[in-house]
Amino acid sequence: MKRVLATGTFDILHPGHIHYLTQAKKLGDELVVIVARDCMIKHKPKPIIPEKQRAMIISQMKMVDNVIVGSDKDIFEPLKSINPDIIALGYDQHFNPSKLKEELDERGFNPKIVRITKFEECDMCSSGDIIKRIIKISQHKKSR
Repeated sequence: MKRVLATGTFDILHPGHIHYLTQAKKLGDELVVIVARDCMIKHKPKPIIPEKQRAMIISQMKMVDNVIVGSDKDIFEPLKSINPDIIALGYDQHFNPSKLKEELDERGFNPKIVRITKFEECDMCSSGDIIKRIIKISQHKKSR
């Protein structure tokens, strides 16, 4: 059985997330998702939705077999229990696949790394873009 790992913040769900997880599931038999802890997110603003709530929402998606909230110390820690055969990276995730592979090798993991393609059919496929649009609409309504 091939176990696939997908990771992310999954703050405000949009079609890009559905595409990412659907394509990740197609890579194997079991899809495990790690939802990032708020304290570990350093490359973008902190999420609006609490981490446990984000994990609960992801757990209800039909393509997802198991969900965990990540470590608050080391992003690689959960891999000990997951032991993935494949790690699926979203098209816009900040990981450099070759550097990630080196980190994994140093820690004794040898999964295949696959970068999922961008979902082209979506105008609002970024939580950040959705937030910006909400702010813009809100400001427009206030200025009336």
